[in-house]
Amino acid sequence: MKWRRTKSKDVIDIRGASKGSSSGGSTAGLPGGLGGLAGGGGIVGVIVFLLITFIGGGDGEGGGIQLPGGIELPPGLEDLGFGSAAAPGAEDPAPIPPEEDPQRDLKDFSTYVFEDSQQTWQAIFADSDQSYDNAQLILYSGRVQTEGCGGASSAVGPFYCPADRRIYLDLSFYEEMDRQLGAEGDFAWAYVIAHEMGHHVQTLTGTSDEVARAGNQDPGARNELSVRQELQADCYSGVWGATIYEQGDLEDGDLDEAFTAAEAVGDDTLQENAGRSVNTDSFTHGSSEQRREWFKRGFESGDPTQCDTFSAEI
Repeated sequence: MKWRRTKSKDVIDIRGASKGSSSGGSTAGLPGGLGGLAGGGGIVGVIVFLLITFIGGGDGEGGGIQLPGGIELPPGLEDLGFGSAAAPGAEDPAPIPPEEDPQRDLKDFSTYVFEDSQQTWQAIFADSDQSYDNAQLILYSGRVQTEGCGGASSAVGPFYCPADRRIYLDLSFYEEMDRQLGAEGDFAWAYVIAHEMGHHVQTLTGTSDEVARAGNQDPGARNELSVRQELQADCYSGVWGATIYEQGDLEDGDLDEAFTAAEAVGDDTLQENAGRSVNTDSFTHGSSEQRREWFKRGFESGDPTQCDTFSAEI
């Protein structure tokens, strides 16, 4: 994928404030110094088993860490030794100096993808005479305290917090997903960020609130609602991908990288990789086939109105 270094007032780097945590691993191997990656939905590495066991959430009374998407992690996870940092306002970041940052290229690429996808949605909303409020991207290392969704470790992967309208991203996820799921490549990483931006769009359009209300009214439907919400975010990611294609910035193999990433984070694939039987009733993000197909639908249409997963057969 062709990209250029850019700056964004909405990217807040707090990695320098994470005490006792590593700033990440290698980023070598791909154009621009990038090296391997990605998926979405906050499922990676050692946390796969925990999420399969606890996914669907609890009532919030178990003392665990409450995260977006109905995930409740067991108490004590915060004691695994990760560094911790509170996400500040944009006026008080704690970035790593560029000359000391082993993840500089990955940071710059992530900033470009985030800013480009944000501009895409600004234009889409403007064309529909709708107001758009910017998301922010928080780059952290190890562990972070959000302003509305509790604390989280890097083990959960990238996530979006609707309460503070921020995407949280530990850059080490790039390398972890390459090792754990074999989902590598820069456009695969771009798919992840664009997927999380899709959740921001759902917050702005009121979809997230509607899903939450429907789930409270009918707890038995929560998993299906979650699947439909995640698939819509995949479709929105594809809509952004279509703009990159139209600009002529996709390279050979890029689309396959996104397809592979979408399939790698399907609930069935994750359950199989964790050595468990596939249980469709426990799905919260969708199957590998569903995730690929809805990303593809957004990519081929370039039209967010084609992403109505709540009315369509999925």
